[in-house]
Amino acid sequence: MQQLIAFIRKEFYHIFRDRLTTAILLLLPIMMLILVGYAITTEVRNTGIAVYDPSNDIATQAIINKLEASGYFGVTRYLSSPDEIEHVFREGKTGLAVVFSERFYENLMHTGEAQVQLLADGADPNHAITVTNYATTIIASYQQDLLKTSVSGIPYQISPEVKLLYNPEMKGAYNFVPGVMGMILMLICAMMTSVSIAREKELGTMELLLVSPMKPIYIILSKVVPYFFLSIINLTTILLLSVYLLKVPIAGSLFWLIILALLFIFVSLALGLLISSMVEKQLVALLISGMALMMPVVFLSGMLFPVENMPWLLRMISEIIPAKWFIMGVRKIMIKGLTYSSITKELLILGSMAVVLIVVSLKKFKIRLE
Repeated sequence: MQQLIAFIRKEFYHIFRDRLTTAILLLLPIMMLILVGYAITTEVRNTGIAVYDPSNDIATQAIINKLEASGYFGVTRYLSSPDEIEHVFREGKTGLAVVFSERFYENLMHTGEAQVQLLADGADPNHAITVTNYATTIIASYQQDLLKTSVSGIPYQISPEVKLLYNPEMKGAYNFVPGVMGMILMLICAMMTSVSIAREKELGTMELLLVSPMKPIYIILSKVVPYFFLSIINLTTILLLSVYLLKVPIAGSLFWLIILALLFIFVSLALGLLISSMVEKQLVALLISGMALMMPVVFLSGMLFPVENMPWLLRMISEIIPAKWFIMGVRKIMIKGLTYSSITKELLILGSMAVVLIVVSLKKFKIRLE
């Protein structure tokens, strides 16, 4: 029994000796619980709506107030023309556009019928359907209120017309293809790069490479370049399968889509180098990659769940996740067919991340290796 206790004590010492691994193992369940508890939700929260209200009467104002009072929506802009609808969706701050017909209240009182159009961003069909269902239910609630207070006996009927922009057929592939692209490129570039370099350190072969005539930067590049080309092959494969098998067209410029993807690859490679400069073991590199990269990509990038539905803190964290900006850019170019000017923000953010991370990672890596 004493021998057993001694061996158990030895194993505990072995586990807690590596403080970074211990911290990861203890923090990973906490992070998973928080992300699963707050990020995975089908509820609609904080969805921005744009309103075109040419009649501006008591009925339309009552409906708008009901939408805002629900807590699911918030008016971000009042439009002066229907032509502005496309522009507000390009900005990415609007999830739903509500278009009232002219003389809405007058038609409702005289004929008992009035029309309202609900336009949603179909690039994420699940979110679009949820948003329009919520809005339709709220409008139906206002209609019931009218019927309860009516003294004329007119059967009021408000008819919402639902239209999904960019994805009228509601294909799920339009939503998950950009997310899968981001996840695969992150997996190949960041996780595999960090594990590959950490393996050399763990096996003790990195020292042998460093004493060779090759400069450390060449050794690092020799580890990075293969995953760069593998990522390009994967990118090509995903695009071909998306277009010819899943029938998801590249509505915008293929050139700018590739530029955006290359920037994201550079950022992912830099993250892999940064992780490899921090750790000495493959297991630690894998855990950090899984916790710090893959989980945020899946839960906080907008790949599966809308970011605007999440709590304020998680929305702030999502701002520093490269995959979020890559997925947003891919949806704008590939799905919505927008021009280069629509992804200027994404290109600038990813470009800045790439430069900063590559410089910091290489500098830190050289210090560790020397």
